[in-house]
Amino acid sequence: MNLIDIKFKELRENNATGLIPFITVGDPDLDTTLDLIIAMEQAGADILELGVPYSDPLADGPVIQRASERALAGSITIQSCIQIASKARQRGVKMPFVLFTYYNPVLQTGIESFFTQLKENGISGVIIPDLPIEESSEVLKLADASNIYLIPLVAPTSNERITRILANARGFIYCVSSLGVTGERASFHQGVEQFILDVKSQTELPVAVGFGISSREQVQHFSGICDGVVVGSAIVRKIEDSIPYLQNEVNRAEGLLQIREFVAQLKD
Repeated sequence: MNLIDIKFKELRENNATGLIPFITVGDPDLDTTLDLIIAMEQAGADILELGVPYSDPLADGPVIQRASERALAGSITIQSCIQIASKARQRGVKMPFVLFTYYNPVLQTGIESFFTQLKENGISGVIIPDLPIEESSEVLKLADASNIYLIPLVAPTSNERITRILANARGFIYCVSSLGVTGERASFHQGVEQFILDVKSQTELPVAVGFGISSREQVQHFSGICDGVVVGSAIVRKIEDSIPYLQNEVNRAEGLLQIREFVAQLKD
């Protein structure tokens, strides 16, 4: 079984909602990313999104854009992001990994080579936000052949389009809670709860929600109607604020602890 299936089965059996953090690989450097992955699992993360830094993002807000700029300044590549998963496995990390990347790095890698690398390095799923369903057939075929889940983003749109997206979904459904790009928000668009429930009524796959969720209270709210909650910008901002600690050997452990405790209180 794919590790994503195993994790959601475990969550269902425990009547629990999954916490799915997002981090930008290479921010502020690869060694720190590896330590952060370990800290995320220790904090209770169930699945981890590994963000590939990209210069021209479609869905990323300013916090994640800055993280990408820092990572790209360190010459981080998509191969670096894939291989960090294998290094984390060697350090004992068990949780499933989902790679979040735009399509151009996949195309430059070569689609077949891309999925071979994901499989070899222990990555269970991939999210490609700028790959529309109308153009995804080749990618989906190769993903299925590698037992890698191509996880769709679903935003409030026509019922016909949502139905088409769900018919080709794998792993879990990622519902977008806010229109626009990622970023911390105090409130969400009207009707988001009903939108999520409508999606849940049309699929047997787990349904997660993300984009803008940044506090324990928001995680708790959406936990009542979802199988998983994604938190990205709030964690990436916490990492950004902790960089002076993370890049100082004397205070590095304290910086990692602050981030771990922030994630832990989201999960609690």
